[in-house]
Amino acid sequence: MNNLKIEKMKISYKWLKEYINIDIEPNKLAEILTNTGLEVASVEKYEAIKGGLAGLVIGEVKTCVKHSNADSLSVTTVNVGKERLLPIVCGAPNVAEGQKVVVATVGTTLYDDDGGSFKIKKSKIRGEVSEGMICAEDEIGIGGLHEGIMVLPADVQIGMPASKYFEAYEDTVIEIDITPNRADGVSHYGVARDIYAYLKTHSNENIEIKKPNINNFNIDNKNKNIDVVIENEEACPRYSGVTISGVTVKTSPKWLQNRLQAIGLSPINNVVDITNYVLFEMGHPLHAFDADKIKGDKVVVKTLDNETNFKTLDESEIKLSDKDLMICNTEEGMCIGGVFGGLDSGVTEATTSVFLECAYFNPVFIRKTAKRHAYNTDASYRFERGVDPNNTIWSLKRTANLIKKIAGGEISSDIKDVYPQKIEADKVTLRFSQVERLIGIKIEKEKIKTILQSLDIGIIEEQDDKLILKIPTYRVDVKREADLIEEILRIYGYNNIPIPTQVNSTLSYSPDVDENKLRNIISNLLTANGFNEAMSNSLTKAKYYKGMELYPENKTVRILNPLSIDLDAMRQTLLFGGLEAIIRNINYKNTDLKLYEYGFCYILNENKSEFKEKYAEKHKLALFITGNKNRVNWNSPEAKSDFYYLKSYSENILKTLNFDIKNIKVKEIENKIFSYGLEYVSQNKTLLNFGAVNQKILNKFDIEQEVYYANIEWTTILSSLPKFPQFKTISKFQEVKRDLALLIDENVSFKQIKDLAFKTDKKLIKDVSIFDVYKGKGIEEGKKSYAVNFVLLDEKKNLNEKAINKTMNKLMSNYKRQLNAQIR
Repeated sequence: MNNLKIEKMKISYKWLKEYINIDIEPNKLAEILTNTGLEVASVEKYEAIKGGLAGLVIGEVKTCVKHSNADSLSVTTVNVGKERLLPIVCGAPNVAEGQKVVVATVGTTLYDDDGGSFKIKKSKIRGEVSEGMICAEDEIGIGGLHEGIMVLPADVQIGMPASKYFEAYEDTVIEIDITPNRADGVSHYGVARDIYAYLKTHSNENIEIKKPNINNFNIDNKNKNIDVVIENEEACPRYSGVTISGVTVKTSPKWLQNRLQAIGLSPINNVVDITNYVLFEMGHPLHAFDADKIKGDKVVVKTLDNETNFKTLDESEIKLSDKDLMICNTEEGMCIGGVFGGLDSGVTEATTSVFLECAYFNPVFIRKTAKRHAYNTDASYRFERGVDPNNTIWSLKRTANLIKKIAGGEISSDIKDVYPQKIEADKVTLRFSQVERLIGIKIEKEKIKTILQSLDIGIIEEQDDKLILKIPTYRVDVKREADLIEEILRIYGYNNIPIPTQVNSTLSYSPDVDENKLRNIISNLLTANGFNEAMSNSLTKAKYYKGMELYPENKTVRILNPLSIDLDAMRQTLLFGGLEAIIRNINYKNTDLKLYEYGFCYILNENKSEFKEKYAEKHKLALFITGNKNRVNWNSPEAKSDFYYLKSYSENILKTLNFDIKNIKVKEIENKIFSYGLEYVSQNKTLLNFGAVNQKILNKFDIEQEVYYANIEWTTILSSLPKFPQFKTISKFQEVKRDLALLIDENVSFKQIKDLAFKTDKKLIKDVSIFDVYKGKGIEEGKKSYAVNFVLLDEKKNLNEKAINKTMNKLMSNYKRQLNAQIR
């Protein structure tokens, strides 16, 4: 953590192009950045060597004799690749015939260290004509030697421009004025992200943005383990670190020095330079400690006693506050966390092992410490404004890879990542009507979505007039709907908004999910399919829950003064009320039933670990099917209700609510409620579970016929409703259906078969379904036979037999290899 004060952000044009494929003239790029809110202060050409060695060429000394009127001068003729030799008078003592040298031709401007310059002219020196100058290192700005002229290797090409031979680095530097809210813009990748969003919105070109690849990160050994402990989790929510052993600390390679010098940083050594490189690349500060100086092989993140003396990297001695977050070892403080390094914490040429830190610090703690001690560093500047708490591991791996590549060494420990409470991304609702109201014009929905997605803002749900959006954790300035609209406007372009001739104002409101409307839709669906609505008492028998694992007895809400022993508790599930209704109907000879019930269920949680309150209330929907599917008559044979009959109704409810069944995880369940069944899970939340009710439960109600029951988590479904359906044109190309008969192990589920199919070919395989399951005669013990149907479709062309067979052969091969299946 160096002490460079930041007021502006300098962006290297060449560096920027490593992340985005653009070929835009820098001044035009500056205009784009200003339009997107990153106001450009200047655009300047950068030359690592002043003048860029313009006018300097490689020459060969053909003749060299002493000057007749000056013993300290020599008269030479030099071949610079032109038609004639240049006469040059040279005062260097080491000039000699046959040397390859650097020549400044007439008209060339040379610069000195003080910023002065002079132009080479044709002149006479003690009576001898001189048409150029044979140069020393310091005279052209590539070194400090002035003991004589620079002599180059003999194989250098005569006439070659010196800029080409010395690879003189040139760049364009764009200086940006960063407003306090744009913490995401203080890095090259952050600036590239804004350019990408603008061009993605306004250009038809194929624009791509790419992060550096870190897939080659590999832990070589675990010989240098350093533990990490966070004592003050409020000040340091996350701390990540890793050790690298066997490094060689020395001067950085030229390309790295050029990158840093172009943006105003002075190279220090390869390890420190790499941490600064990643800082200005991704905007996340890092710090490299000399691992051998970490006493006790432990890093402790804590505050120290008030008035503790601490010597900083610049050899100043300060008195700490007990509010200053410190990075310590087992004995003493090493670094002011997120602000400034300690005198003995840094990497030197004697360092051979490095402990690399990448953390997320509380912005308030950092800001107060930086102001308290008058430090304004690159690190504190970023931590004060908020870095990405979920980017520490990526930055750590990126930096470690670069250190291994440039400084050598091996990753010598696991990554230590202490992250007690994960910081989740914010969710914000954006209404299209509000976008139009605030901006003043209607922007196409697709363009709004393009802008948001290009800014890494994820779309969780989409409905008629609103989007539920996931805000990346590095966007600390986007918290409200108004902030999102500002993001849309700056990328869409303020200049593209016409000046209105009148002022319009409308009342705004935020419509929530209309639960009654959705409930009526599902009720109508079920009623139209022959279901009757049941209503049971929310008071029930506590003894129903005795010995139940899924609905533990200790979570039953008891009635303090029950009316009777049969109404002494609140129900945890709709199951038992439904079974009471079924046996009542069976006793009245009504054996063919299809029932549904909406109702609230109640859970006691004395420890408050699962729910915020002691009592939790959940809204649920239950389906019950038993007996025959239809009334038996002369043209309708008897057909018993079964598991798949209930499955079709359960899935139709999800489809009606616009859930994509293909993207819902399905897993088999077997517990004391169901003898067999399935559970549907989306985003780690159970939407529903259904199956055949366990016979032991049915026996308690004297029910002798099969009962199929679905438990639908209505509260969860309402909170997880997907975006409003988007209609698309039916493909004009024909789909193809193929069947496979698979003999597989009994423990292999259909989900495994389905998942493997889509993994094999996501492009062509559109659907996978099962139409027959067989176990019995002709099938060996422990096996079962599945008949599976595959639907294949290419959206761009009709499928030919070759393409179909290729996909089916890959499927059969994968099923044989991964599921031990036999193709029948």
